[in-house]
Amino acid sequence: MASKQYIDKTRGQSLDKKTLNQMAWRSLFLQGSFNMERMQAAGWLYGILPGLRKIHTNKEDLATSMEHNLEFFNTHPFLVTFVMGIVLALEEQKADTNTIRAVRVAAMGPLGGIGDAIFWLTLVPIAAGIGSGFAIESKSIVGAFFFLAAFNLVQFPVRYWLMHWSYKLGTNAIGELTKHSKAFTRSASLLGVFVVGVLTSNFGGTTLRSVIKVGQSALDIQTGVLDVIVPKFLPLVIVLGLYFLFAKKKWTPIHGIFLLGVVAFVGTALGFFGPKSADYIGKAPLDLFKDGMKIKTDKEAADAKGSTDSKVKAIEEALKKANIKVGE
Repeated sequence: MASKQYIDKTRGQSLDKKTLNQMAWRSLFLQGSFNMERMQAAGWLYGILPGLRKIHTNKEDLATSMEHNLEFFNTHPFLVTFVMGIVLALEEQKADTNTIRAVRVAAMGPLGGIGDAIFWLTLVPIAAGIGSGFAIESKSIVGAFFFLAAFNLVQFPVRYWLMHWSYKLGTNAIGELTKHSKAFTRSASLLGVFVVGVLTSNFGGTTLRSVIKVGQSALDIQTGVLDVIVPKFLPLVIVLGLYFLFAKKKWTPIHGIFLLGVVAFVGTALGFFGPKSADYIGKAPLDLFKDGMKIKTDKEAADAKGSTDSKVKAIEEALKKANIKVGE
């Protein structure tokens, strides 16, 4: 079945900055009606609709444009305005609908890898790492606000700039973007890996309960052995292990979180993780709890004895002032 073509072949009205900015803002709702059949199609059409209405003054042409723009669509949500600008430039020229469809599909594909490298593997780890550092050091909500501010101060300008740039260049924008996309994606991925390594080194805090009594002395395997050979050895092993499970075994982050929770619980219960003091070697959490309760009980007993002594002393002072001798 042949695709419908536009009736009015006259070049459409050029879009002004206000309309382009309006569509860039609407792109925030790209996944607002996400579904497994057409994925982002409804959000895509919602985003470019103001431009289509200005370009197609013929109602039948507008209906035709809306129909083929409501087909399957899926791309990176932060780079979608790049595809918007190209498609709108073609719509303005009243290009063949099959051409517009082919360009739309060709443009949305490469943006997945590029967007992941820029945002999920680079920007998010950096912003989240710095924000987490603020939260840990200052114990305040400033870290969360920093993360949101840093992330949005990058993605919003990129979103608006791509809208104007790709619309201006039209189909040439695809060549400009993909010309160095492979090298750029690799560079961004390497930066992301570097950032993950820095975060592991700075915030990885997993240690062994590793003090072993040797006669009158004690050997701390964590600080005396592991940290001397490879500082932050356990966090490094955990990160590499999770990478292997995610990349090779196709695990999801939920599976990884669940695994870490189980390992932490079982490892602590068996005495592998916890305080470094030699007094706690081989003691499970229940034993540590009992030790804590014993210390608390001893303290309460001492406080009670001190309270009784002070009361007796106060009574003796009162009797002394009344010239009454104890025992008379």
